[in-house]
Amino acid sequence: MQQTPADTLKLFLCGDVMTGRGIDQILPNPVNPRLYESYVKDARDYVRLAERKNGNIKKPVDYTYVWGDALQVWEDEAPDVRLINLETSITTYPTPWPQKEVQYRMHPANVAVLQAAKVDAAALANNHTLDWGYEGLQQTLQALRLAGIKAAGAGQSLQEAQQPAVLQTKKGRVILFAYGSTSSGIYSQWAAAPAQAGVLLLPELSNPETLQRITAQVKAIKKPGDVVVFSVHWGGNWGYEVPQAHQKFAHQLIDSAGVDLVYGHSSHHPLGLEVYRNKLVIYGAGDFINDYEGITGHEQYRSDLCLMYFPQLDPATGRLLSLKMVPMQMKKLQLRHPSAQDIEWLAQVLHRESINFGTEVKRQGKCLVLEL
Repeated sequence: MQQTPADTLKLFLCGDVMTGRGIDQILPNPVNPRLYESYVKDARDYVRLAERKNGNIKKPVDYTYVWGDALQVWEDEAPDVRLINLETSITTYPTPWPQKEVQYRMHPANVAVLQAAKVDAAALANNHTLDWGYEGLQQTLQALRLAGIKAAGAGQSLQEAQQPAVLQTKKGRVILFAYGSTSSGIYSQWAAAPAQAGVLLLPELSNPETLQRITAQVKAIKKPGDVVVFSVHWGGNWGYEVPQAHQKFAHQLIDSAGVDLVYGHSSHHPLGLEVYRNKLVIYGAGDFINDYEGITGHEQYRSDLCLMYFPQLDPATGRLLSLKMVPMQMKKLQLRHPSAQDIEWLAQVLHRESINFGTEVKRQGKCLVLEL
């Protein structure tokens, strides 16, 4: 029997959302622009680089500005839940983590930019959540809470960091777990502990206890009709190769832990997709929002291009019914529809990388679709 939109669950997922630094500086309430990077000491320099490439940005922009054409896409697609990986500390705390090369933050008042996108939940288990220390983490958690955005993967203690974000929809619950790996650049000392704030660090993938622990956590909360999304920040920023350990672990999460969708990120560009036992695995969702527009290097990966992922699932089983992806491009620090040529390039690359997993990606007008 064909399922209708009324009885299918549609999610929105995307890669890293970095609304700090240059993005924060064009919003109505920027923090002090001082940076502690090797080459750039003022966050406004990232705005100037973007303007040099694509033209002047009239500042301050309103809170809908950075989302640009994505706003209409969300309106048209009407997902039941919107999930992001937030790679930005939300704080005015002035002291960054010692000797860390890159730190992202935005003003707590600018959390309205996430509300403008109607974000339901944010994964925080990544390598920028503690950029501004434990004080910055505390402010981040408070800002999200006040904004009505649920968080997963970080907390004031291990117990809090382990709590998934539970989202009630008319079609059942979506449960978001979030873990991060040191392979993505997370410091081991950022790991949350029983009496220590931090992020939920993913232990060694090959250790059987890692899977056992996650399986126990999922089974403790998952009920019939729940859909479990496992957010994982892992791997490097550049390159298309997916480590065998990542694929094996993704399969184990589905086989043993009761995970319905593996939502990976850290790469600055989208990686290949897999459908394993009728469940979707996104190995690397790529970036979504950032201020990298004017930065040179790694041009062959086209990190200015990104994807909005809209998987439709059977809420009773978590089975993937369809996946639509809408390409976007950052231009003047705003998401815009790319050219037909760029969409075709992205379709070819994603198909090339996904076919390695037995999955085909096709272009369909302005969108990409997974062939099931």
